[in-house]
Formats: sequence, structure tokens, C-alpha cells
Amino acid sequence: MANDKKNFGTKALWSGEEGPFATNDITLPIHHSVTFGYEDIDEWFDVALGKRSGHIYSRNTNPTVRPLEEKMRELDGAQEATSFSTGMAAISNTLFTFLHPGDRVVAIKDTYGGSNKIFIEFLPKMKVDVCLCDTLDFEAIEKEIDKGCKVVYLETPTNPTLKIVNIPRLAKKAKEVGAIVIVDNTFATPINQRPLELGADLVVYSATKFLNGHSDAMGGILCGNKALVDEVFHYREITGATLHPHSAYMILRGLKTLELRIIRHNENAMKVAQFLKAHPKVSEVYYPGLETHINHDVAKSQMDGFGGMLSFSLNGDFEAVKKLIPHIKYAHKAASLGSVGTLIGPPRTTSHVELTAEERKQAGIPEGLVRYSAGIENSEDLIADLKQALDKI
Repeated sequence: MANDKKNFGTKALWSGEEGPFATNDITLPIHHSVTFGYEDIDEWFDVALGKRSGHIYSRNTNPTVRPLEEKMRELDGAQEATSFSTGMAAISNTLFTFLHPGDRVVAIKDTYGGSNKIFIEFLPKMKVDVCLCDTLDFEAIEKEIDKGCKVVYLETPTNPTLKIVNIPRLAKKAKEVGAIVIVDNTFATPINQRPLELGADLVVYSATKFLNGHSDAMGGILCGNKALVDEVFHYREITGATLHPHSAYMILRGLKTLELRIIRHNENAMKVAQFLKAHPKVSEVYYPGLETHINHDVAKSQMDGFGGMLSFSLNGDFEAVKKLIPHIKYAHKAASLGSVGTLIGPPRTTSHVELTAEERKQAGIPEGLVRYSAGIENSEDLIADLKQALDKI
């Protein structure tokens, strides 16, 4: 199939699951077996070396996990894909595969809290030179890339302030110095944005979020250039951050409705953002779909939809946040995002709880920020719920 938007719903259903399966199931079976046996030792050896298809040991590959990787490969238009136990396993394994003592990485200050910890704590311990740039200063980022680096790491839209990074511009500059471009596409999903088409080499996801969509399974995905993905796969099969077959099955099930869900997430987030933008008790709304967003033009140029995530600041800062959230009825007060049900919470208890208040400040995250993952509920109900909660402040 051509990788255009009209085919995404079909790909999300069929890619990697064409069958036929051994017992004529129409739903991919869950293969819990840890190991796979062969009577013919030559066939066993060929499978172990990758000369013929098959599976040896589920830490490496598994017949339930592999279709998920193939489905994501197709959705992203990638040469190859591999999977991990969590989104952070995908991010950390990818970074640790390519960055070694003496290497340099250029990244942005606005990244998910766990990713940020890798940049400010773990990579420096490995003697990797980390340069964290102001996320929206593309010229400054280009200058840092020009100095030379092994990896350029981007996240867009960013968590939790929904900044938009110009992928084509920075990927072009990275190519000039031979750097590997990695993009965290968790917020957008392949339905709204495809970084590989925009010049990235690799794209990572927390599959726990929108890809799964039901807050009942954890996982991570890496898609991109085959040679690079193969390197990360080798690192992962040895370090062991393997996706469990049952989690793979749950994510596969969620992906079947990905296009439908993302369309609804996009619509709901836009309506909620427009409501909040006009509310007198809201000081700022961060959503790339709003024309007032600082990077709205960049978002329009590289995204097909603006996503289900937004954040907003209240007049009164964190004290106002503490008054608002208990009165919200149609949102889980919980970490994570991308579920069919709306989730709400401040970054200090969700996305960036690992960071200190000072580290959050350095990352440009106000303590009074509220992160809102719009679910697939009726948008009028979500807005009415926010209104009655805001009225109580």
C-alpha cells in the first residue's frame, strides 16, 4: 500500500496480521511460549542465524510480537521496526546503542521527564557530551549541530507544553554532519505525523499511550532505517528489555481503532483548547492547532492533525490547579496519556515527576501547568465539566 492517509485505517487493521494462522483464527493468537523447537538441526541453525524465517527464543523474537512490529513498520513507512517492554526502554536502548564515551548529542530542553533524565543524569556519567538547546531556537540548534554530533534527538509535539520542532529543517542540518536523527512521535502517532517522511532516521514511541489507547498495556516501538534498527535490536536482545507477547497482543488490538480514535482525539482536543482559550480564568493554552500557537505554521506544514494532547495555565498558578482538579468529573486524575478516557494532572505529578522543581523550571515547565489528554468522550460533556470545575475556583 502507498503510505498515504486514506490507507491508514486499513493498514492499522491488516498489516502484519494477514494470516492465515495455523488454526484458522481470524485474530492473531497470543504465543506465550518462551522457546521454539526444531527437529532438524540444520533448519534450527538457519533460523538462529536469520537465514530463514522462524523464532528461537522470545527474548529475541516472538510470533505475536513480530506482527506488531510489522504493523508499525507499515504505518510509519519504515524499512524495519522493533519493540520494547516500555516507551522508556525504546528511548534508552536507542540512545545507549549509538552514544558512547566521547560522543556528542544535540537535543532539546523540552522532552518527556524520563528522556530528560537520560540527558542530564545518565549520559553525562557515560562521558557523553550533551547539548540541550532552547526548543524553539532552531537557528541555535543548527549552530550546535554544525559543531558536530553523533545524534540529534527531537520530540514533537513536546511533553507537556506542546512545542513544535521543525523536523525537516533540523534533519537537513543533521545530515550535513552525518548525525542520526531520532524523533519521539508519541503525541502525534503516524496518523498525525510521520517523521521518517520529514527526514528523520528513527522514530520512537511509547506504545503505552495512543498506540495502545486503553491504558492496559505497556510497550515501546522503534521504526526507521533497517541498519540502524538492527543495531538497536541487537542491543535490546542482549540487554533484555523485551515486549511481552500479551502486551503486544493488547497493543495490536488497540491499533485496530487507531485512526478512528485519533480523529476523535484531534476533534475533542481542538474544541477543548478553543473553550479554554476564551475562559477568563485561563492565562495560557498550549495546543498546536490554535492559530495563536507560536509554531502553528510549522505544525500545519508537517502534521495532518494536531493531536489529543493540550496543556493550560491558570490564573493563580499551582494553588488554582489544586482547586480545579478535584472538581473534574470526566477525567482520570492520573499519570499517562493517550487513553480513550480523558486524563488530567500537573506535570509535577505526571510527566516530569522525576525532575526537581528547579529542573522543571529549567525545562520551561510552570509549576501551575495542567496537562490534559482529551479522550473520546462527547466534547460537549468535556467542556461542560471543565466549565463547572473552573467556576469553583
